[in-house]
Amino acid sequence: MVGGAVQFGIFIYDGVEPIDLATFGVLSMARRIAPEIAICTIAPRAGPVALANGLKVLADFGIDDAPPCDLVIVTGGPGWTAQAKAPATLDYVRRVHASHRIASVCTGGMILAASGVLDGGPATTKREVVPPETSPLEVMRATYPRIDVCEAMLVERAGGVVTGGGVTLCIDTTLHLLAGMLGQHVADETARIMEYQRAWRANREAFAPIQAGQ
Repeated sequence: MVGGAVQFGIFIYDGVEPIDLATFGVLSMARRIAPEIAICTIAPRAGPVALANGLKVLADFGIDDAPPCDLVIVTGGPGWTAQAKAPATLDYVRRVHASHRIASVCTGGMILAASGVLDGGPATTKREVVPPETSPLEVMRATYPRIDVCEAMLVERAGGVVTGGGVTLCIDTTLHLLAGMLGQHVADETARIMEYQRAWRANREAFAPIQAGQ
């Protein structure tokens, strides 16, 4: 926390699925309840980022000049395969993990897995795909044997690392992170003004989160 603000960073890159920017949308709505929230976007390089299917956004910072964040959320999308092989991205993930909190939504979890920060504990990622695609959850299970891969809405492990499930579950994961950092009231009120409280409750009942080692 810097100067009373709670700084959230959203890590994006070429090939992020646009729906994963709902992480930004949830935090934007949450600022109505908790105006101390600050949000920035971080990419391998500042400036234009080409998301999947043609949407372009401008990243506020590159990984070399990104400000310290209380939490960095790594987004997902088909571009994860390149980022999971990018030394600069993986080094950035490790640096954040060493000094602050880090989380992932959707296949952002595959980037965390490639960095090694998920070794020795449970994690999750996107499950559902269109054939003949391979489920990222199964890719994680086959590629990273040191991770206890779980099917869950989200997994929070000791130390505060959170991995979220796929696609719209980025909304649920961001609400969960808000509850942990700013209190359940902030998360509940954000869900209410988003008109998402019924969906959040239904998802938790049907596809429960896992909290390990708390």
